[in-house]
Amino acid sequence: MVGALTRRETPDSVRAAREAIDRVDAALAVLLERRAELAGTIQRLKPVGGFAGRDADRERRLVAEMARRAPVLGEARLAPIMNAVIEAGLHLAEERRSATQD
Repeated sequence: MVGALTRRETPDSVRAAREAIDRVDAALAVLLERRAELAGTIQRLKPVGGFAGRDADRERRLVAEMARRAPVLGEARLAPIMNAVIEAGLHLAEERRSATQD
């Protein structure tokens, strides 16, 4: 699925371009949920989890590596995106932890 989405397309109409975006968005949703699940596992394993356990150095390295793979976006654009992804995962982990404690 991801391999087909990473090949370059050259849509020749707005409709075709939107359909291509829809395919990428569908894959992105699956990948983001998987990432959040894995981040939740890390939160359970860390001695200090949640927002207090964030590793700013790791996050910077993550963004730098992503920028290497997506140079057109670059670090400046990827940093706020990844911050939102990380925070969404942390919120989900907190919600799940609270739900199991009730």
